[in-house]
This record gives sequence, C-alpha cells and structure tokens, in this order.
Amino acid sequence: MRLAFFEDQAASGFAPIAWMRPVCELLCGQTSLRERLLKHLPVTEWGAFIRPFLAETYAEAHSQATVNNLDWLKHEPTLLVNARWLPDATGLQCLEHSRLEEAGVLDQTLVWLRLHPDEVPLLTLDHLDENLHSLARSRWLTAAPGRLASRPWDMVLHNAEQLRVDFQLRRSGTLRSSRMRGTRSLGANVAVVGDLSQVEVDPTARLDPFVVLDARQGPITIEAGAVIQPFTRIEGPCHIGSGSQLFRANVREGTTIGRDCRVGGEVEASILHGFVNKYHDGFLGHSYVCPWVNLGALTTNSDLKNDYSNVSVPLEGFSINTGSTKVGSFIGDHTKAALATLFNTGSSIGVMSMLLPAGELLPKHVPSFCRIWHGQLDDQIDLATGIETARAVFERRKQIFTPAQERLLRQVFKLTQAERETALHRSREKRRTVPIT
Repeated sequence: MRLAFFEDQAASGFAPIAWMRPVCELLCGQTSLRERLLKHLPVTEWGAFIRPFLAETYAEAHSQATVNNLDWLKHEPTLLVNARWLPDATGLQCLEHSRLEEAGVLDQTLVWLRLHPDEVPLLTLDHLDENLHSLARSRWLTAAPGRLASRPWDMVLHNAEQLRVDFQLRRSGTLRSSRMRGTRSLGANVAVVGDLSQVEVDPTARLDPFVVLDARQGPITIEAGAVIQPFTRIEGPCHIGSGSQLFRANVREGTTIGRDCRVGGEVEASILHGFVNKYHDGFLGHSYVCPWVNLGALTTNSDLKNDYSNVSVPLEGFSINTGSTKVGSFIGDHTKAALATLFNTGSSIGVMSMLLPAGELLPKHVPSFCRIWHGQLDDQIDLATGIETARAVFERRKQIFTPAQERLLRQVFKLTQAERETALHRSREKRRTVPIT
C-alpha cells in the first residue's frame, strides 16, 4: 500500500503547537496519526503533502518519505489521508479495504481518497485541498469512522478515548507487542489497582518501589527505558513514552507523556509531546506542551474558570470559544517558563517565548519570540541567542540541531511577525488606558 498524508486548509488552525511540525505529527493517544497508520497498515511507501515551510525539516527527519512531490503520485494508486483524522480500529479497516471509486467523509470533510495516477494532472500543490475535494465529488462517498480534530484543544479533548483505542490496537492479533511484560514481574512493591490486563510495561522500563498503577478507568502503557521513581501514581488511560522519567509525579487520567520527558508534580489530561522538562512540583491540566519546553519549579496552569463557563483561547490573537469548560495551555516549542509561572485558563504561548512572571497570571496570549518581562509583554528576544540556546539544549539530550531546523525557526519568526506586532500594539494601548492611582 502507498500512503500519503495531506494537510488541508484547517491545518493552520493548530497554532501554536503545529508551527514546527505537520498536523499528522501531533500526538493524540499513544502516537501521532503518521505513526499509527504506518504501524497498523501494510504500507510499502509513504509521503506527505504539508505546508511548504515545513517540508525541508520534515524530509530531513523522515528520509524514507516523499514530501510535496506530485510526480511521486504518478507511479501507482496512492491512498491520501487527512492529517487531522483520529481513527479508531474500524477506520483503519476502512483504509485497508478502500477502493478507487470510494472516498471517506466525516463532518462534510474529506478524510481519505485513493488517487489514481491518471488523476495527478488535476492536482496542484497550491490548491491540493480544493483539488482533492473536487475529485471526491466523483466518488461514492462513505462515512468515515473516528473523529476530526480542528483545533489544538481537540487533541487534548479526545486523548483519553484515543488512548483506549490505541491500547486495543496494540493488543489485537499480530499487533500486540512481544516486548511487553505482565504485571507479575513488576515487583512486589509496585501496586496495580484494577484490571491487571490493562497494564503493559516494557521489560527495559524501571519501576521503583511504592509506584501505583491505577487501571480502573483505562489502560496504562509504559515504554522502553522509562524510569518511574517512588511515590509516583499513574492513572489510566495513560501512556508513558520511551526514555521518560517521572519523579514523585501524580499523573491523572487522559495523559500522554511522549519520549524523553522529565515530569514531576501533578499532570491531568494533558499531552507532553516529547523532550519536555517539567521536573518540579506544579499543576499542568488539559494542556498540550511541545518539545524543548522547560516549565520551572512550581509553574502551574489554570484549566477551569471560576464561573464554570466555556473557555476561549486566543489563537494568533483571535479569541475562539472552545465549547469546553476544561481547557488549559497550549505551549509552542522552545518556550521557557521561569519558576512559579502562572498560566491563565485557555492560554496560547508561541514558539521560543521567554516567560518571567511577576507574581500574577500571565496574559492569555504570548506570541512567538516574545517575552513576559516582569509582567510586561515585549519582543526583546535576540533570535540568534535563542537559536544558540536551542542548540545547547539539543546537545544536553544528545540530539543534533541541524541547519534545517535553524532555518525553520527563522522562517517561523517571519511568519509570526504580524501576530507579534498586533499583540504588542494592543499591550501598549492597554497600558496607556490603565488609570494612575
């Protein structure tokens, strides 16, 4: 099977968590959509059609993939899948058995379509979304199972259910991982509460005494090389990625912790994409945190308003009603929060922001490459210095910060310039109108 992921126009609605990656790489459940489909479908070749500024780093990270190349589609039929789709087991079966004359649709949005090489001349990279929708009108439309994400908070909202789906996928038939071990080998001082069959731990993971795994509400998976220190409690559904370390943490249901994170304190219904440092005490709830973010000691976010009303989130400066009462923070890559930072309910924090609190809640909107400096928003971040810091952080985790990644950061800096200028203007105007007492 040849498979390609495509971003439609709604992909731009995932700022700030998708500035540095395609939407198909965002985590929901145990994995991203890309990882899920490549793992559970008989894929022989794959590619992606994504926002142009992401193409270089994505091709670098996935050398086996073909990126933004329409000629690749001319060789043989290819299944194109919407990057925003959150499939269940039935949805994966639909993909595997889909036919050329069919197209999958969910909420009036194209989810998948099997493209014939003869149809490639009808496509252009600039209007691929529209071209595919036009082709879908010539197909027999079938209802696609699963869900479509449209905003960052959708990944968090659906995470608990997707964790359950992914657990069942890994347990079914040949998809079950042979490296997982049963609970009997976890050690006498590791307590498992609930159904033992709902817990799977890689043999190379280390669980110290006085760890509690509570599987009463859903499954728990702990991947290779993870370290769970004493007095940590993990509540399912939950997934702990490879190499991550938990320090006296209270991890509540609906949480995904990606690879190589450092986590302490309380985490509830949140996604830590990977390489996130939240070592110390503090609360993180209903949030999505991107790689290379550092949350200083006692950093805490609000995820519920005092009047229990729906939360609005300012995406790129425009307030959007989430329709949900429990919404936390969405924090872009490379952002650093100093100790005791307080995030407001429904906060949007951009890429490479620097947050120095002044004992009060932060503004809900901090654009990319901005500072909160003693309570005031400014753009006095030196990009070159920020890039050198990113390089140093990569080296600390034995990762390579490539020239392509530097170019992407510089490109995102340009793409977010208008958002930055608008936010700074509003901040200055607000300060002028505050009465002097």
